[in-house]
Amino acid sequence: MTSPRLQLDTVAVHAGREDLAGLGVHALPIDLSSTNPLPDIEAGGLSYEAMASGGAPTAEGGAVYARLWNPTVARFESALARLEHAEAAVAFASGMAAMTAAILAATAETGRRHLLAVRPLYGGTDHLLSTGLLGTETTFCGADEVAAAVRPDTALIVLETPANPTLELVDIRTVVEAAQGVPVLVDNTFATPVLQNPIDSGASMALHSATKYLGGHGDVVAGVIACSDESAAALRRVRAVTGGLLHPLGAYLLHRGLTTLPIRIRTQQANAQRVAAWLEAHASVDRIYYPGLMDDPQGLLGTQMKGTGAMIAIDLRGGFEQARHVTAGVGLFTHAVSLGGVDSLIQHPAALTHRPVSPDARPADSLVRLSIGLEAPEDLIADLEQALAAHRPLSVPAQALGA
Repeated sequence: MTSPRLQLDTVAVHAGREDLAGLGVHALPIDLSSTNPLPDIEAGGLSYEAMASGGAPTAEGGAVYARLWNPTVARFESALARLEHAEAAVAFASGMAAMTAAILAATAETGRRHLLAVRPLYGGTDHLLSTGLLGTETTFCGADEVAAAVRPDTALIVLETPANPTLELVDIRTVVEAAQGVPVLVDNTFATPVLQNPIDSGASMALHSATKYLGGHGDVVAGVIACSDESAAALRRVRAVTGGLLHPLGAYLLHRGLTTLPIRIRTQQANAQRVAAWLEAHASVDRIYYPGLMDDPQGLLGTQMKGTGAMIAIDLRGGFEQARHVTAGVGLFTHAVSLGGVDSLIQHPAALTHRPVSPDARPADSLVRLSIGLEAPEDLIADLEQALAAHRPLSVPAQALGA
């Protein structure tokens, strides 16, 4: 079961389940215990100390208390680590809890307070970094500016690829080389382990808002970071004292979601390719942001990233007013934040997810983001067509619509 020759689809189904037959069960067990019986004071205390220090419970002392460790969460972590080609993974109650823990761990371990962030980023991450809420100072830069921006007190470099919401691809290896030994955290939410493995490209950590594709059904909020054993211990220490542990029911749903992740991603990607090709030719679309339809001078598509993914962004010729009407005028698409579920979503980043971002880095008011689901692409195209036709900009001739 641990053979490196196993294909991704097989690992997705079997990782974290290797001991189930020995337990006499087939479905994943869920342990909802908030506290656990102690065999005696000394054994329980030693186990507590092991977990608070970032390790696992001892066999003699047990799990003690759920804020420190939970077996259902640990199963999901082991499965995700295998998919990300990492030594370990640490799960949190949300993606932002995971990002916060990564920053706290990096600064606490090194005593350094400076961070580098490659824009664009998810709006919540950008806001956390720009406010300095965690006592840090952040320099925002482009991927080609990292080497010049690294300082002796830089603790962590944060990037996202494909970037949210404009889908630019960032060369992870180039950033790692420019980092001069500073750990690099890559938000891998849009790509998932199916399409990209940042650790294979030299990144120290691969972070996911597990709420999105990993769960895939819009019914769990979570975050997870795949990393080395050493980094995982530091993250668990932060998690233990800040209380950011993922609830075991959420871990169960995520672990179950991993089994269908490869097939969901491939189908959603195929649907997105159909929708993107149609949108690219539409008269109401001024510009489309989708890997494969944008410049890729570094040749990252097909090398670093194995596919084009299922996220699309478009600039509408009618600007904010058309964006407002189109997001309200769709029927199959749900007008909602988040992404990566089995159903398609549409949202306006500048007004919502990226609202806290400084104006100079905020997405354009004309930009709309689409998360493509598992519906028939013909139906999604028809839904977008009626919404765009009903709210076309005056500058676009009626006969050109639907092109």
